[in-house]
Amino acid sequence: MGRQVNNQIQINNRMQNIYGTHLYNEGWEFVKLPLSVTIDSLDQQQPVFTLTRVPHDWLIWQAENLYEDGSGWYRKYQEWQGAEDMCMVLRFEGVYMDSTIYVNRQAAAEWKYGYSTFEVDITPYLKAGENEILVRVAHQAPNSRWYSGAGIYRDVWLKVRHQSHLISDGSYITVKQLEKQEWQLDIRTELSLCVNETLGMTANLFVVEYELWDMQTGKQTAFAGGEKTVSAEPEKENGCWLASVSERVWNPGIWDVSSPVRYQIRVLLKADGQLCQEEFYTIGFRTIQFSPDLGFLLNSRKVKLNGVCEHHDLGCLGAAYHSGAMRRKLEILRKMGVNALRLTHNMPAPDVMELADELGMLVVSEAFDMWERSKTPYDYARFFPEWYSKDVASWVRRDRNHPSLIMWSIGNEIYDTHISERGQDLTRLLCEEVKKHDPRGNAGITIGSNYMPWENARKCADIIKLAGYNYSEKYYDAHHLEHPDWIIYGSETASTVQSRGVYHFPL
Repeated sequence: MGRQVNNQIQINNRMQNIYGTHLYNEGWEFVKLPLSVTIDSLDQQQPVFTLTRVPHDWLIWQAENLYEDGSGWYRKYQEWQGAEDMCMVLRFEGVYMDSTIYVNRQAAAEWKYGYSTFEVDITPYLKAGENEILVRVAHQAPNSRWYSGAGIYRDVWLKVRHQSHLISDGSYITVKQLEKQEWQLDIRTELSLCVNETLGMTANLFVVEYELWDMQTGKQTAFAGGEKTVSAEPEKENGCWLASVSERVWNPGIWDVSSPVRYQIRVLLKADGQLCQEEFYTIGFRTIQFSPDLGFLLNSRKVKLNGVCEHHDLGCLGAAYHSGAMRRKLEILRKMGVNALRLTHNMPAPDVMELADELGMLVVSEAFDMWERSKTPYDYARFFPEWYSKDVASWVRRDRNHPSLIMWSIGNEIYDTHISERGQDLTRLLCEEVKKHDPRGNAGITIGSNYMPWENARKCADIIKLAGYNYSEKYYDAHHLEHPDWIIYGSETASTVQSRGVYHFPL
């Protein structure tokens, strides 16, 4: 079999070339095979791989057969001459769906849901020299109520890091307004540290430093005490290494829908004074509040949510993510007066959150369209019981610091909430999982439901209190009187006075 070797990253022992995060989209090869093909029978197929580039959606290329079953195989070759204390990690922003990652024909990891971000440490499977990376995607249809796409349809990243490192998405950042111009900024960072007292590798060898940058000016901003950089030594808590700081910030620019002032937190891990790793997080100084009587308040001001429900695909372009196309779409929506996005019914690409931060669009981020009860034969319900906690963790930890985020939606039109009391148990369970990773409530927890006329769904809404109604405007007033502690909003409503599904031709 022929092969292409592209975009290889040579690893050596010089510090400046060892560590870093690299976009890993180039140099992949692809072949589509029957669903029955496994890693053991792959070579028997004599597959002919062709060079491709991810993000990639193989379904859109054959529009007359968008729902065919099949297995998509992606292949890439990677050189490795790493030291014993180094790690190589692949970060996939989205693979639809039911994927397995192989390194040198060994199964390194699997991930079931097609929308959440996941990482694979491939170090244990690497050998010196050239290594084969394979990604198998098992696509069975129908698996969704809308166009899903198939394949590695979002960006891939390669992380090369020391065994002592910042845990990915491990910095939790909260802001709190103390006075009109005084804010408190709290940062809590999780680390993985290789500490060996007998070898002199002690915890105080490591320091985590934090810098605050103004993304509009590109300049570093001072904390209230005047220091541009603050630092913290890691401490062990409940078996995990943590570093944290609490600092005051005076008179920052405020993030708002009309003036989305963004800041960036730069997190640096240093060992014995040497930079080991850095990560970046977009934040904003803003307050949000939900009131049963006043609605949504942004920076203590009532703001009406002029929103749209946005699916993850790009129409006729397919599901392969393209930042320019998404920016164009959001800018058009912004000009139409849209100030809010409900990202339905799954986690978005990370870049969508960055664009929302930049453009001043409020985000309701949604995780699932089904829980244990399926809506199509091969949807995520197959995997929910085993995988929901992993997917919620990925979802919340990745996006919890964004200023555009105002709600976590744990589900859309979920059968479980309507049919049995099991839905209430799952509602509590998912709320607990969200709070585990966003304990200070950077965003509210909600659900979008078309079952609000029925008792079981209302019991679930009573657990959450922040209740999204799908096509149920006629119940707002009565349910507000019955449940004065609920915050009620239209999570999904039809445009132009309920004409959804009614079309008159010719114009």
